[in-house]
Amino acid sequence: MTDGVVIGPDGLARCPWGLEDASREDYRRYHDTEWGVPVRGDDALFERICLEAFQSGLSWLTILRRREGFRAAFAGFSIAKVAAFTEADAERLLADPGIIRNRAKIGAALANAKVAAEWAPGELTELVWSFAPPAGARPVPHTAADVPPLTPESTALSKELKRRGFRFVGPTTAYALMQACGLVNDHLAGCHVRTSPSGV
Repeated sequence: MTDGVVIGPDGLARCPWGLEDASREDYRRYHDTEWGVPVRGDDALFERICLEAFQSGLSWLTILRRREGFRAAFAGFSIAKVAAFTEADAERLLADPGIIRNRAKIGAALANAKVAAEWAPGELTELVWSFAPPAGARPVPHTAADVPPLTPESTALSKELKRRGFRFVGPTTAYALMQACGLVNDHLAGCHVRTSPSGV
């Protein structure tokens, strides 16, 4: 498989991970419509932080296919609502087949909500976006090998989130968050999402 863009049956060039067989249509749709699109709003970013943490060690496809289950289990990722979850809620989550039942990751999500609930409205959004590198600061990636697993910015974001009480937010997870939420644009050169006027 090529390390650069690939042409799909629809004639569109995509990052190689965004062109999957029919059984993995979820990836193509996510690649084309979500990945790299700027995300703002505290609850929306809290959701992405949680999902990236749950993805750690797993395929992103696993998370995509359970995303609605996660949203139902975690009250739509409302920071205020998750912050109010009790030990009984934690046990409920551990028994929920619609999510990834990992005690450490569930505990981190609940603890992170309690931290974020103490912040002023918009503070999580402001903090995360303060680590976005300036536009054009990095070269456009041409192959998957050009895309780093972490960067100085993601390392700094991870450090600051941890300093302020967040858990399960290592530098690699922080960089995946930055990619997914549009702080950086890691669509490869030639990918139709990058080159589209309405793309990221």
